[in-house]
Amino acid sequence: MRLEEMVPISILLITGSFVTPDAYASIVDGVTGQEIEIRALHLPTVGVSPRQGRDGRPPTMYDDAAFIAQEVDRLADQGKHVILIAHSYGGVPTSQSIQGRSISDRQRKGQRGGIVRVGYMTALVPEIGHSALDVLAEVPPEGQTQMETDENGWMLHSDPAASAKICLSSLPLEESEPLIRELAKHSGVSFTNSLTYAGYRDVPVSYLLCTADLCVPPAAQRKGIDMIERVSGTKVKVTEVACDHGVNHTSPGEVVAWIMSVAAEAQS
Repeated sequence: MRLEEMVPISILLITGSFVTPDAYASIVDGVTGQEIEIRALHLPTVGVSPRQGRDGRPPTMYDDAAFIAQEVDRLADQGKHVILIAHSYGGVPTSQSIQGRSISDRQRKGQRGGIVRVGYMTALVPEIGHSALDVLAEVPPEGQTQMETDENGWMLHSDPAASAKICLSSLPLEESEPLIRELAKHSGVSFTNSLTYAGYRDVPVSYLLCTADLCVPPAAQRKGIDMIERVSGTKVKVTEVACDHGVNHTSPGEVVAWIMSVAAEAQS
């Protein structure tokens, strides 16, 4: 029996910083091809087009969390079981957004549907009171990308070639640098916003640990996993792959296989 015949599942893919949903098209297509509903979200903190921000004041991480929560509510109200897949920075607003939206929390309120599992994909997962910037501060200097911030508070990768060598280290530079130049600007303030709700305590957690990641190194990923297990009291389902940070570009097949395994775990 196919997963979608067992229960109405919907997956929301929460992108990393600077990244628009089109960068995950091969993953969305791969999962959709297996007849599972999935959609990549365009976070408010991510600009609208390559090397551009948005009009007005840069949104916060909390704005991202509210946006994710709104999408979860829409699906859950249809009775769907929702899986959140979060990449990189997306791990922070995803964790924040889960409050009151787990399937058990919604059932207690007499509501249908809800979040049944969260999958972190080489993601930033801070403890309450800490931010994305706090996690990245522990990354060795050689793994820190160079940024410039414009007068409105929007950040941009200032050295695309250097960023490519860090974020897409498994690709030759002639392939990776153009991908970095396709990135939008990202809200600077969002990296400083502290987590106020640890949603990873409320639902089962899977983690795709990328052992070749230079941007969020394995040690930082494992620290996040250990923290989740400590505060939640439950084991994280960890899958290790020898991939870099931009796994959506460099290893989409492995990501699709992992997402399908997360969906299967949500049914068990």
